[in-house]
Amino acid sequence: MARQRMGQHFLKEPGWRKRILGSLPRHETQTWVEIGAGHGEMTQLLASPERRVIALEADRRLAADLQRRLCLEPAKFPGVEVLTGDILKLDLTQLAGGRFRVYGNLPYYITSPILHHLFAFAERIESIHIVVQWEVACRIVARPGRREYAYLSALCQFYTHPEIVLRIPAGAFRPPPQVSSALLRMILPGGRVSLNLPDEQHFLKFVQRCFRQKRKTVRNNLRDSFSNDLIREGLAALGVNTEARAEQFSLAQFASLFKYLTARASRGS
Repeated sequence: MARQRMGQHFLKEPGWRKRILGSLPRHETQTWVEIGAGHGEMTQLLASPERRVIALEADRRLAADLQRRLCLEPAKFPGVEVLTGDILKLDLTQLAGGRFRVYGNLPYYITSPILHHLFAFAERIESIHIVVQWEVACRIVARPGRREYAYLSALCQFYTHPEIVLRIPAGAFRPPPQVSSALLRMILPGGRVSLNLPDEQHFLKFVQRCFRQKRKTVRNNLRDSFSNDLIREGLAALGVNTEARAEQFSLAQFASLFKYLTARASRGS
């Protein structure tokens, strides 16, 4: 039985599991961290004698059941380690050791917190492959100028190059969710490598402020951090309309405005 409070929807349809597997890079010597192993639906397909698979499951009942299966049928789960724990509290660098890839069928209600946590280990992650709610996937891949483009879009595109690989119907899961899902492929690194930012965390807080009230202009959202005149000056220097909203800005434009404003503010001008 799925536990609704944990957002459990198990990928029971074999055909969809094979399609997902076919989209994943499967070099024999890689380490995979699987988030939400469930009954081992994808764990068994990822398993290989030369490949390390760290299967994480927050539900102790499911983790114990998967561990029993691993002990009883080790040939079906070569290279697999089952761990019980909350992904949001785990140090993935310590857990995985070197570089690794991530696969997960994420609980939809904590998709954003999980992504934030994964990005803290961006230097070690090769790629992220996750099943998420369709609308969230569309938001993550949305480009500037689209209504769906939001802070989550900018954050994910800062760390990764995301793309939607598959749209997965509700019927592929048991119990079926009330929405469609998508498989996202997120290749690291993302746009951050070309922005030359001295303080990435300060920059991301700046971008978050720009999106704070989506219907307001960037100028209005930043007025508690910089003077109105300085913001107008910075937007003009970029050739951006002073009434522009955050959804119209590319990462490069956010970075240019951030550098301009922080440099001028530090000089007291």
